[in-house]
Amino acid sequence: MQSKEPRELFAHLLEIIKKLRAPDGCPWDRKQTHQSLIPFMLEEAHEAVAAIEEGNMDELAGELGDVMLQVVLHSEIASEHPAGNREGGFDISIVLEKICGKLIHRHPHVFGNVTVDGAEQVLENWQKIKADEKTVDPVEGILHSVSPALPQLLVAQKYQQRAALVGFDWDDISDVFEKIQEEIREVQYEIDNESEMKRVEDEVGDLLFAIVNLSRFLGVNAEEALRKANNKFKRRFNKLERVYGGAENMKGKSLEELDLEWDRVKESEKKSDLTH
Repeated sequence: MQSKEPRELFAHLLEIIKKLRAPDGCPWDRKQTHQSLIPFMLEEAHEAVAAIEEGNMDELAGELGDVMLQVVLHSEIASEHPAGNREGGFDISIVLEKICGKLIHRHPHVFGNVTVDGAEQVLENWQKIKADEKTVDPVEGILHSVSPALPQLLVAQKYQQRAALVGFDWDDISDVFEKIQEEIREVQYEIDNESEMKRVEDEVGDLLFAIVNLSRFLGVNAEEALRKANNKFKRRFNKLERVYGGAENMKGKSLEELDLEWDRVKESEKKSDLTH
């Protein structure tokens, strides 16, 4: 059977969402608001990322559909409120117009007469165009537009990037390493002096912020790096569990023994990588 055209399918999706939100539609869908859907928007985005990392294209197709559902549902909710109401005042057409206009404006090397030399220059131009698009309130400042709802490693990296645009940045990576050492010493000081947990937490936060700075200097996305490290730890720990026939059987084993098996798991992965 021949698949329907994308435009036809998209129109069908809009009809489905309108039906779900109609007075005789689904009670759950009718109850939703922009605020109540926030956890689902985040969850669907993360699940799409997980499918990409797993290389599961069938799963990715489904997850992208879930992400699209969130976009269309939010747009439908907004369309049900009058313009000027803090809860809405737009529909899916406005959403599409905005993203089309943004893409054309931010790609002058494709839709205009700007010449670029490689992907890095494209990124530089993109960041400059984005900065020019925003009117910075002198009271709120240049960091205000960074959404606090983002993962906090990403927030830290974006704050640092914005600050660097006006020259508030380290001159050399050696300065970043020294800052990290300084923050480690401060954490150690608070622990040695048995300080209250809030002071320890503050210093650990400063240490994490400094490590994000190092990631930025190296051109590494801190959020992505940590996600990959988490996935690696989960994979290796799962193998360690299987060595002992389950996590329960690991209890009571010495740390030395567990460390030895952990090293064997790591070594087996390295050998596997070399043979592929």
